[in-house]
Amino acid sequence: MISFRNKLNSVLFWFLIIITISFFLLPILWMFVTAFKLPADYISETPNFFPTVWSMEHITNIVKAGFFEKFLNTAIVSVSATFISLILAFMAAYALVRYRFPAKLDLLFLILVLIVKLMPPIVVALPLYELLKTIGLLNTLAGLVLTYQIYTLPFAIWMLLGFVRDVPKEIEEAAILDKTNLMQRLILIVLPLCGAGIAATAIFTMILCWNEFLFALLYLQQPDNFTLPLYIANFITENETFWGDLMGIGLLSSIPVLIIAVFAQKYLLRGFSMGVK
Repeated sequence: MISFRNKLNSVLFWFLIIITISFFLLPILWMFVTAFKLPADYISETPNFFPTVWSMEHITNIVKAGFFEKFLNTAIVSVSATFISLILAFMAAYALVRYRFPAKLDLLFLILVLIVKLMPPIVVALPLYELLKTIGLLNTLAGLVLTYQIYTLPFAIWMLLGFVRDVPKEIEEAAILDKTNLMQRLILIVLPLCGAGIAATAIFTMILCWNEFLFALLYLQQPDNFTLPLYIANFITENETFWGDLMGIGLLSSIPVLIIAVFAQKYLLRGFSMGVK
């Protein structure tokens, strides 16, 4: 009786796992097959799940329309914004963990950072627009990189705090006895021990930048500077939605992020656990 119950629980467990995985994979599968359908397959009254004829028409259309230029813009902005956020956040997290500030200014700083992170982006949109216009960075990728620090930097600081805090202070104290300076300790000791946390933070931060739409819409005016989210929006018009091209762009633009996530999954798991081994 107990063996039968254990088998039943095992079957129910794997059934729920399969249902859950299918629930998340179904939209991805639908995007994939739609990208290779002919328009007649997805606009008919009884659309087919799989294409009657596999076609590269939509992929060809978006490549000719300048997909790779928009992809390059998105990659430049995402990588640059992530790199700046990681450097500043790592130094800020180390200072907050290792040093004591008067009148609990460190706690006040963290609260202010959290408030900035939780603040709706539209609140700072107009002041940032005027600032970028004043310094001549409006409608530039560099201006967008700086703008993204508004929400990537607070996220990175809060995420790296746990990893820096888990680095044993005794290791640094031993290094001090060997007459190492602060920069040497950061590069040779703290940075390697926080490697998993930095990698996980980099992935999450890059995904935030990769998918950002509002600031790109407000601050980029020339099509040559558009990022992928803006480019995708062009295929949703008042009269028609170009589903095939839309799914093709979604497929191509998500491949790099998925590849990075697959190769860095061990860092992602350690990032979720917020621990350093």
